[in-house]
Amino acid sequence: MKKFIIASICVILLFLTVYLLFWPVPIKPVAWDAPKAPGYVGPHEVNTKLAALKMIDLGNEEGPEHIFIGKDGKLYTTVASGNILRMNPDGSNQEVFINTGGRVLGFDFDGRGNMIAADAVKGLLSISRDKQITLLTDKVYGDPIRYADAVVVSKNGKIYFSDASRRFSPQQWGGVFNASILDIMEQSATGRILEYDPENKITRVVAKGFCFANGLALSRDEQWLFVAETGKYRVWKISVNLRDLDIANPSRLARVIFENLPGYPDNLMRGINGKIWVGLVKPRNPTADKMMPNLFKRKLSMRLPRALWPVPKAYSHVFAFIEDGTVVADLQDPQGAYPETTGVTETKDRLYIQSLHAKGLGWLAK
Repeated sequence: MKKFIIASICVILLFLTVYLLFWPVPIKPVAWDAPKAPGYVGPHEVNTKLAALKMIDLGNEEGPEHIFIGKDGKLYTTVASGNILRMNPDGSNQEVFINTGGRVLGFDFDGRGNMIAADAVKGLLSISRDKQITLLTDKVYGDPIRYADAVVVSKNGKIYFSDASRRFSPQQWGGVFNASILDIMEQSATGRILEYDPENKITRVVAKGFCFANGLALSRDEQWLFVAETGKYRVWKISVNLRDLDIANPSRLARVIFENLPGYPDNLMRGINGKIWVGLVKPRNPTADKMMPNLFKRKLSMRLPRALWPVPKAYSHVFAFIEDGTVVADLQDPQGAYPETTGVTETKDRLYIQSLHAKGLGWLAK
């Protein structure tokens, strides 16, 4: 009996060893030397300005990942169920505006009042005021758009949006959060910024080579795009006139304005008085940073249960900057009571805080 138990343990250990060393994983990691995390210093010194958030109850809904005040004065927000909710700015009279059957992450409105939605499952959509859904584009140069994420509409009607990853689509890889983790752990940097011209119905690549291309905001003169590159802790400023630029190649029309941020930048939202708000969805994780040069460790981590993945702890953090890169506001809650702060929607009297997983809609009075 004793020999049988010992033999069984040896077989189990052998199986676990083989599994941890050789079991196929979805990522094909690319080595990257992550810069040492700066910590919460300078304009990002630790504070508790987000700790006093007030909440709008969303009932059974959660994850108000993107928030926008429409021209009708209503507050619109996307939630994890796939619904897009519409309500008064104080949260009253909530209703489901529409459900696309996918997962809208970002949206804007065009000059005709149509909602232009980046649906992570379906592509770039136009949703009319009478709730008619039109697919604008789901391919570029014949290649599928796998992870439409953020979108902004310029005054001339052109639409700019991010395709976060050409490798991991939320539909195939367990949803938007799982797909983002896989893309960032791989570091293959396949994200891109796209332009859709509704007049000519043409989709083109503005720039590519981003490690999880995420939030977008237009400059005041609409000649530049600010781009959140989540997987490398950066925010870029790139020209809207670029054509298929690989950001690995130097260009005077594409430069980093925030490098080595203390967290993962997500949505970018135009605020008041020239501000652009950034949500840091998670803080830096030293374990994840140390793993980036080591391909084996990253593969090994993917073979572990998801609970053991190097996902950073909760830490609520948003900040605002002006176009020259000066930080003008920084709000934090080290306790992370309001999780995954993806961005900020600013009105004259409130800051609405966006979140990937929060069970309500947080806001602060100004």
